Amino acid sequence: MKKDTPIPYEAVEEQIKQLNLSSVGKASIREIKRLVDNIENATGERYVRMEMGIPGLPPSEIGMQAEIEALKKGVAAIYPDIDGIPGLKKEISRFVKLFMGIEVHSRGCLPTVGSMQGSFAAFLTTTRMQEGKDTILFIDPGFPVHKQQCKVQGTPFDSFDVYNYRGEKLREKLEQHLSKGNIAGMLYSNPNNPSWICFTETELKIIGELANKYNVVVMEDLAYFGMDFREDFSKPGEPPYQPSVANYTDNYILLISSSKVFSYAGQRIGMMVISNKLFEAKAEGLLRYYGSDKFGHAMVFGTMYALSSGTSHTPQYALEAMLKAANDGEFNFLEVVKEYGEKAKIMKRIFTENGFRIVYDKDEEKPLADGFYFTISYPGFSGEELIEALVYYGISAISLAITGSERTEGLRACVSLVSREQFPDLEYRVKKFHEHHPVK
Repeated sequence: MKKDTPIPYEAVEEQIKQLNLSSVGKASIREIKRLVDNIENATGERYVRMEMGIPGLPPSEIGMQAEIEALKKGVAAIYPDIDGIPGLKKEISRFVKLFMGIEVHSRGCLPTVGSMQGSFAAFLTTTRMQEGKDTILFIDPGFPVHKQQCKVQGTPFDSFDVYNYRGEKLREKLEQHLSKGNIAGMLYSNPNNPSWICFTETELKIIGELANKYNVVVMEDLAYFGMDFREDFSKPGEPPYQPSVANYTDNYILLISSSKVFSYAGQRIGMMVISNKLFEAKAEGLLRYYGSDKFGHAMVFGTMYALSSGTSHTPQYALEAMLKAANDGEFNFLEVVKEYGEKAKIMKRIFTENGFRIVYDKDEEKPLADGFYFTISYPGFSGEELIEALVYYGISAISLAITGSERTEGLRACVSLVSREQFPDLEYRVKKFHEHHPVK
C-alpha cells in the first residue's frame, strides 16, 4: 500500500483501529458505513460512497402532499385495515395491470412495511403450506438481509449463483434443487441487487414452468421496478411491460417497493401482490399455524396480523396517490429515476478506463443495462482486498461475497449517493489507484 493516498494513510489506519476491525474487506455494510463516517469526520474529506443502496433523489411531492392531507384529516388516530385501505388496494391492482399486463384482484394486493416485510411474511407462510416443503431457494446474487430473515425465522434455505446458468442452462440447475422436494418457495430480484442482471423471457419462462411442475411459490422482488432502462416501461397500458414470471405461472408473489422508484424509502411502504390462484389456494399444512387453510386468509389474518397489525396509515395514502398519478398517465415515475442509469454509465467508464473490469456484464448475449448498481473487480485483488485498498482512496463499496455471489473478486457499487460534482474526484482517485497498482 502506498502512503501518498488521496485520504491520509495514517488517518484511515487510526479509524480502522478504533473500530477494532480485523479486516475492512470482511466488514458488514453497516460497519463500512460507520468506518467511512468516522474517517470523513476525522479528516473533513468527502468519500465517493457506493456502499449503501439508498435513494439519492428527492421523495415524490405527490406522495408527500397526500400524506400531509391524510394527517390533517386525523387518520393517524385510526388503525388501518390489516390488508390495506380500499383505494390503495385498487390502485395496486391497476398498477400491476397497466405496467405489467397482469390481472390481479385487489384482495390479493396488500401494503407492507416496505417490501422487506413482504418477503418476511412470504417466507413464513409459504414454508408452512406443506409438511416437508420448508426451504427457500435463493437465485443469487441477492440482498443479504433476505437470508438473514430466514435465519431469524429458523427457515432453511438453499442458494446458487446464477452467473454460470443463464438461458437454457438455468433449467437443469433449477431441476437439481427443486427435484429434492423440499423447496417451498424461491426468490430472486429483477433487476438484480447487486449485479443488475435482468432475467430474459427465456429464463422467466423456465422459472415459471418449473414452479408449476414442482408446486413452488415464486417470490419476485421488484424493488427496482421498470429500471432496466434499455426498454421504456413508463407508458401505462402500453407494452413493453415490466418482465415477470407472472406471465408463466400462477404460483407467484410479487414484492414491489416504493423506496427506489418513488424515492419514498423513509416511510417504509411497499406492496405484496399475491396471484388470484395462490390467494384462494388451500393447503392443509397451514392449519398447524393458522385458523384457516386458505393461503390468503392465513397471510392476512395470520402472518400480517401477527407481524404489525397493518401498515402505517398515512403512507398508504401517499402510495395510493403516487400510483393513481402513474396509472392515470400524469406522473412518469421512471423518467425521474433515469438519472441513476446516466450516472452509472459515466462511473463505469471511469473505472474501466483505469484497469477495472465489470464482473456481471451481460444478460445472456445482451450487454447489461446501466442502472442503480454495477459490479467491478481489479486484476490481482480479491473483493476483500479491493475494499481494503480503496478505502484509502476515498471510495467505498461492498463485497459481492456477502451477496451469495461466487465472484468473490468483485464489489457492488451503488450510484445513488454519488453526485455528479464528485465525478472529477472519483476519476482522480481511480486514476491514482491505477497508478499505484499497475495491471501486469
